[in-house]
Amino acid sequence: MKLGFKEKFAYGIGAVGKDMVYMLSASYILYYYQDIMGVSAWVMGIILLIARVFDAFNDPLMGVLVAKTKTKWGKFRPWLFIGTLTNAIVLFFMFAAPPSLNGKGLIAYAAVFYILWGITYTMMDIPYWSMVPAFTESGKERENMSALGRSCAGVGSAIVTIVTVLAVAAIGNFALGKSNDNVVKAYLSQAYEDERIEAYVAELDEAGNTTGNVFKILRGVNINVTASSKDQSQETAFNNSNCKYTLTLTDKNGNEAGNYDQDSSSIDIVTNGSDMRAMAVIYLTSEEYDKLSGDLNLDLSINSTKEVDRLGFKYFSLIVAVVFFVFILITCLFIKEKSTVDVQTASIGDMFKALVQNDQAMAIVITIVLVNSSVYITSNLLIYFFKYDIGGASWQGNYTLFNTFGGGIQILAMMIFFPVMRKFMNTLKMFYVSVISAIFGYAVLLIMALSGASSVYLFFIPGFFIFGAVGLLNVLVTVFLANTVDYGEIKNNRRDESVIFSMQTFVVKLASGIAALAAAISLSVFNISDTDSTFEAVEGSLLRGLKVYLENISESSAVAVSGNSLMGLRFVMTVFPMIVLVIALFIFKARYILTDEKLEEISRQIAKRREA
Repeated sequence: MKLGFKEKFAYGIGAVGKDMVYMLSASYILYYYQDIMGVSAWVMGIILLIARVFDAFNDPLMGVLVAKTKTKWGKFRPWLFIGTLTNAIVLFFMFAAPPSLNGKGLIAYAAVFYILWGITYTMMDIPYWSMVPAFTESGKERENMSALGRSCAGVGSAIVTIVTVLAVAAIGNFALGKSNDNVVKAYLSQAYEDERIEAYVAELDEAGNTTGNVFKILRGVNINVTASSKDQSQETAFNNSNCKYTLTLTDKNGNEAGNYDQDSSSIDIVTNGSDMRAMAVIYLTSEEYDKLSGDLNLDLSINSTKEVDRLGFKYFSLIVAVVFFVFILITCLFIKEKSTVDVQTASIGDMFKALVQNDQAMAIVITIVLVNSSVYITSNLLIYFFKYDIGGASWQGNYTLFNTFGGGIQILAMMIFFPVMRKFMNTLKMFYVSVISAIFGYAVLLIMALSGASSVYLFFIPGFFIFGAVGLLNVLVTVFLANTVDYGEIKNNRRDESVIFSMQTFVVKLASGIAALAAAISLSVFNISDTDSTFEAVEGSLLRGLKVYLENISESSAVAVSGNSLMGLRFVMTVFPMIVLVIALFIFKARYILTDEKLEEISRQIAKRREA
């Protein structure tokens, strides 16, 4: 009996929810804990890599547990339901780290919940893909359902990639305005003679560097600060990278002298909630600087975007978790298992043995790790590139627009470019074209970044070549893995189909761990998230540190924001992937021998063996 629309829809909608969760974790866990919560990038990179290595043991174990399960609901659906429920709960807590945690406590929290997330995700992911034979009748039908699941998974990934940043900002702003949970609002004001609050204006040249010209604002200062309650009794630094603000400058008669925001100025500010002290430095262009005099009033409103992002990720992850659970629940309710299906499981030893004895599988696995590592490094750093390099108040919209374009190109590559190109070239040539296309795209991206391009639409050009190549490569590596199964049957007299394909999930996870570690190391080395904060505490005081920093500017015209961090970011997210892709290209060319002619020969040999 063939499957109907209801079963196909139920299975596909489960894949949408499943990969929404995976993409949220894979793309934003480093950003959340490193950039928002303040965990060291090095530490997060190590946590992410350890979790991926742990999967090497967790995935086969889960396969054994599923194989041995016998219930009236079948082998797969009980684990699918339990895994989904627990993974949804863990997902929420993983993106809802208490703001009161810091230091080792926050590191432990991140490590525990990320590893738990990996365990519970495997708990539902393996039965999801393994259950296809349990509700299909023929090989063709099974192939179609697997393809449907992969396509719908791509839709789920695209949804999260496109909507996350803007959704987090919108939800976070709403939550911050509606809730006083873990938030303190301090309103500071000063009379003309009150010295508790100091405000300065520093001049920037055309390159954005300080000129050394600084004056103090001598009139009253009003500062409205919204920040996490954990910082209430501590000195807390704000700048363009972690706050939104508007400046209204008025003269001594109360007349408006100018309005400024992130697009027209930048700022450093330190507040101390314990004794209500504060200090602010506003950086203005030479033209704006010249307009002002030393007796202006300043009205400064600051809202921490880190608190917005923290709340936004917390409630957005809750929404995704609920959607995920509902979608998989539909799968569990409308997919009926056959009780006679056995599950083939692969141990770590089976995987290692299959790789050692199948040189073609080894070549493809190494290629997959290298290709995916290069892609994931860029995807991990892309949000930092848009936030800190391109920047501007609209960086979130630009980042979303770029991801929307990239996701669309990737889907087109898989669904349209691949079948069209297959008519004109074999899969080997298509692989070479795809890798060279990605390398070319990265080269163009580097040139544009170094030249100071800021229009998101210009970045569509390298994006087309990179995302198009990624879409093609996703299809090609699956095809190549399937080819190694037939090759192994001829070489080893054993068909390791389940073992070979079970490795694909693990090596992709391994690549994501390697890429996350590489991205985390680069963030730490180049101090990416602290680009705008170039002052440090002096004698334990950030207020004193900002004062000394300002004095140094006046004395030596020090640069307010160094470009070294951004230069490092540009090279890591472009040059490093190019190098890795070139290595993958040479390994593939030297080791992979399964041409179309070779595969036809293998197919004839397999047919003869089965006839005998």
